Amino acid sequence: MYSFKLKRAGHRKLASIGLLTLTLILSACGNNNSANSTGGAANAPAASADATTAPASEAPAATTAPAVEKTVTDAMGHKVTVPANPQRVLASYLEDYLVTLGVTPVAQWSVTNGVQDYLADELKDVPTISFDLPLEAVMGFAPDFHIVQSESSVQNGLYDQLNKIAPTYVLGDEMSKDWRKSLLKIGELLNKSAEAEQAIAAYDQKAADAKAKISTVIGDDSVAILWLIKKNFYIVDETRSSGAVVYGDLGLKLPNLVTEIPSASRATWNPISLEKLAELTADHIFLVNSDKTEGSEILNSPIWKGIPAVKAGNVHEFASNHSWLYSGAIANSKTIDDVLNSLVK
Repeated sequence: MYSFKLKRAGHRKLASIGLLTLTLILSACGNNNSANSTGGAANAPAASADATTAPASEAPAATTAPAVEKTVTDAMGHKVTVPANPQRVLASYLEDYLVTLGVTPVAQWSVTNGVQDYLADELKDVPTISFDLPLEAVMGFAPDFHIVQSESSVQNGLYDQLNKIAPTYVLGDEMSKDWRKSLLKIGELLNKSAEAEQAIAAYDQKAADAKAKISTVIGDDSVAILWLIKKNFYIVDETRSSGAVVYGDLGLKLPNLVTEIPSASRATWNPISLEKLAELTADHIFLVNSDKTEGSEILNSPIWKGIPAVKAGNVHEFASNHSWLYSGAIANSKTIDDVLNSLVK
């Protein structure tokens, strides 16, 4: 039977780092929404290849108004003064957005057993900072602007302490559910709105092209996305994380077990028993396997092997360092690549 709704608030107290990482990702990685929920961004006009530049004597070069300091209100109601041109930005677990906008953070999110590996190339020279933002570490990086993803990350007076180090803007859980809105907001804060719009337009075009290719290959086949960690399975919600990419952006058909999750208790990744998985009728399974070194014996069980997609050899497996557990233009683009490589031969 299902056991739903993993809570965000307790993840800092878990003794096991494996469960710590699990809870962080469950609560944070699902910042997603389908292309249909974002209006206008995908229609941003591209520069014309036929445009010509007039000689300086005929038309003076256009000048861009200098950036100015601005005061904005964040998700928690704080009035935040944003520097005119932030140079040392800290945005733990929001690095996908910064990299997309061409901004290198002063530090990158980490837990004891790793970082966001799918950004390894882009962040290879960026030092790490613990997920819980130790104040001494934050001060050591001397940020001039700080973006925090969720309200729960700055409880018990932490916001005030962080805000004394640098102006701190809380994006908020509600906005974080939609990576497009999050990217546009971060772009606005960092004077990168044009870059944000262009990135969304490029992603939406890539998703549309991939959707057309995939639909000609698998037709009406249904697809499930599972995560195996610590010998436990989780099934993704269709509106969050890689679920929003596969079901929303690529338009693939939902399997029976996802549609049966009670709406009142949905989480980004929903715990599901092996016995319940025996009822899964999906034609394809995308499996994120975090149990490569331990626990994979569950994949040899008769129940698992009896699932139709498993019997048909339609399990597409990825390690946990892939993009499927995360969200953002870069993560989602890499997930599309994985789906194409798996389904379009």
